[in-house]
Amino acid sequence: MNIGDVARRSGLPTKTIRYYEEIGFIRPKRLDNGYRDFDEAELHKLAFIGRARSLGFSVEDCRILLELYDDKSRASAVVKKVAEQNLKAIDAKIADLQAMRVTLSHLIDKCAGDHRPDCPILENLGKITTKDA
Repeated sequence: MNIGDVARRSGLPTKTIRYYEEIGFIRPKRLDNGYRDFDEAELHKLAFIGRARSLGFSVEDCRILLELYDDKSRASAVVKKVAEQNLKAIDAKIADLQAMRVTLSHLIDKCAGDHRPDCPILENLGKITTKDA
C-alpha cells in the first residue's frame, strides 16, 4: 500500500504518518523508486496509535502501549497503570478548563459591553501576576 492508501484506511494525515515513521513507530519498506510500501502490520500500528492519541495518550505513552501490545507475556496491570496516568492527566486538564471557564464567565459578566472604553476583561488580562514576574 502507498501512503495515500494507508492514510485513508488509518484515518491519519500523510504528514502524521511520515512523522510516525521518523520517530520509529513504523518502518515501511521502500520501493526502487523510493516510495513507501506499507503492509497490514504498519496499517494496524497506525490505527492503534491514532486511536490511542485520540484518547489523549502522549507519543511516549503510545510507544509504551505498542511495546506492551507486542509483549504477550505482559501483565494487564502495567497497561492499566499507563491508562490510569493518562486519565489523571485528562482530569487535571478538565479542572484547568473549568477554572478558566469560571474566570472568563465572571469577567464577561463584569463587562458592560457598551460604548465606554473601560473593560474588566482587558484590565484583567493586563494585570501582572507573580507568575508573570
